[in-house]
Amino acid sequence: MSIRLRLARWYGALLAAILVLGSTLGFAWHTRGHYDDLDRALLTTASHHAAEAPRAPSTLHLAADQPGFDIALRLYSASGTLLESSPQARQLPAVDPQALLAHPAGPAYSRWIGLVPALTHTLAVPPDSAFGLVSAAHARWRTLIMPVVVDAQTVGYVAAFAPLERIDHALQRLQAVLLSLGVISVIVAMLASWALAGTVLQPITAMIASAQAIATSRDFSQRLAVRPTNDELEQLAMTFNTMLASLETAYQSQQRFVSDASHELRAPLTAIQGNLELLRSHHDLAQTDRDEALREAARETQRLGRLVADLLALARADAGVSVRQEPVELDALVLEVFRTARQLGPAHQLRLDPFEPVRTCGDADRLRQLVLILVDNALKYTPAGGVVRIGLAAEAQGACITVADSGSGIAAADLPHVFERFYRADPGRSRDPGGTGLGLAIARWIVEQHSGTITIQSRQEYGTIATVWLPALD
Repeated sequence: MSIRLRLARWYGALLAAILVLGSTLGFAWHTRGHYDDLDRALLTTASHHAAEAPRAPSTLHLAADQPGFDIALRLYSASGTLLESSPQARQLPAVDPQALLAHPAGPAYSRWIGLVPALTHTLAVPPDSAFGLVSAAHARWRTLIMPVVVDAQTVGYVAAFAPLERIDHALQRLQAVLLSLGVISVIVAMLASWALAGTVLQPITAMIASAQAIATSRDFSQRLAVRPTNDELEQLAMTFNTMLASLETAYQSQQRFVSDASHELRAPLTAIQGNLELLRSHHDLAQTDRDEALREAARETQRLGRLVADLLALARADAGVSVRQEPVELDALVLEVFRTARQLGPAHQLRLDPFEPVRTCGDADRLRQLVLILVDNALKYTPAGGVVRIGLAAEAQGACITVADSGSGIAAADLPHVFERFYRADPGRSRDPGGTGLGLAIARWIVEQHSGTITIQSRQEYGTIATVWLPALD
């Protein structure tokens, strides 16, 4: 079911509930008010005539004046004998006042209306008086029986009758009108909410169409039109465009990564395949040439192994694989890497300065790989006789590892991209044909896994400084 249809249904149901509640309460209060007003008129009229009835000690008569209401009156003796009637009461059926007093009737309105609280004060019925209902000629009459008391004795009864036909018919018409208006209002509200929901959801429909077009064409350069409405839809469109920009960047990075990985994998495989074809097709090849072909195949195999290992490390990084967390003596680790570097770069001047004992929490193997990557890059890009300095210093709540060289440096245009995968400046490629271009990307991942930071500062012809900050272990 569409959101538009659900909104229309919910709006219609909510309006229907409000109309039912409001109409019910209004109808109940209106009905109760009419019937209560009639009961008050009966009470006032009966009280007046009950007080005026004993004009003489032995006779009972109705008062001469008649009220303005359409009320019929009867006067009964103490035994229930009819003594006098007003002209309006002559066609009414016989009524036993004592029977009505013994079995009084409830309100003239329906029982459920009595559940609604009255807006005015409750009508108080005098003692020994009672309301009743009388039906005659398919019409209802409201009746009030009130005793005529002389010297604390009941000498007769006054019965007041009021017709309910006009009130009943008026309330029936009102009920029909309210029901009709309620049904019409709900239908109009559902149609209006359907149209309004369509207008409100139109931008979302446009977003869906744009998203489908982008998904089909895979053109992440497309953007949604942002309407300056200052509402949630504008924020949604801006968020969607931000997501598209992120997807475009990620997609371009992935395409570049796949292209570079294919290129890097193809080079050693081509060299290995070429040497194997040479050995297979030339059986009379000289032993020196055969040994050189095998050595080159072995070198390319090692290069291919390093590339696959680096790709596997980055794949684990992308998958969110975490590293071990255990105490690590950084001074011992850096000293071990320094000794390894002396074997890797015997033609360089290696220095260990500063060197201070610091402990951190992390993965010793990954941290060793981090320092080796930085030292290996420094050795590769520093000519023979150059200086490579490795430093470890204890700072406030942290450890600072520095690897500085006096090599050719990195161009300012290349510096922002050194942590990108497979990114290597052209001079670096010519000097390091066996590299993979993934070292610094792996180094940054290792640093991030240890809640640290890494920065590269470089100037061409002046060298490069790699700085790593790691949290120290208390």
